[in-house]
Amino acid sequence: MVKGQKVVCINDSFSEFVRALYTELPVKGETYTIREMFLGREKIVKGGDTATVGLLLEELKNPPDPFHAGQQELGFSSERFAPVEELPPEEAEEEDAASIGAGALVGLAPAL
Repeated sequence: MVKGQKVVCINDSFSEFVRALYTELPVKGETYTIREMFLGREKIVKGGDTATVGLLLEELKNPPDPFHAGQQELGFSSERFAPVEELPPEEAEEEDAASIGAGALVGLAPAL
């Protein structure tokens, strides 16, 4: 995942505690744009060996994290999202042109 990438929410199950902290939450099936990425604090908070990647989304704004000394905005685990498969603009135009050309022949019977 990278900044500016489109992602779709695949998990919108949140505890009541989280619902009380956030002002805006993602909805399963909705598409969002990554505004910023950051390293999650699981390793510090839970004492684990790994940390997740956190996301801030263009479409959602939330208050500062009350447990973060730097007052970073509350974000979401990247594990709640899947990348939206998008073609680069040049490839999308080529694909559109190819499908128009192929579609023009649909329904035509060969001359016998």
